[in-house]
Amino acid sequence: MLDARGRSCPEPVIILKKAMISQENSYEILVDNKTALENVTRYAEHNGYQVAFTQSNDDFTMILTKKQAGI
Repeated sequence: MLDARGRSCPEPVIILKKAMISQENSYEILVDNKTALENVTRYAEHNGYQVAFTQSNDDFTMILTKKQAGI
């Protein structure tokens, strides 16, 4: 799990970008503001991942899953 809470943009996206070097099928990242949620979502979708999230108080837990070919 990647923890980007307390980080202002673009740091959460940079953290995810570095993690994506491993080319995993899924990632989980924590952010604590809507701007980071939106920017990470946009970056993940641009790189072929579906994004789902849950909110608990001020924290968002984001689950990024690689889209299957042809979907």
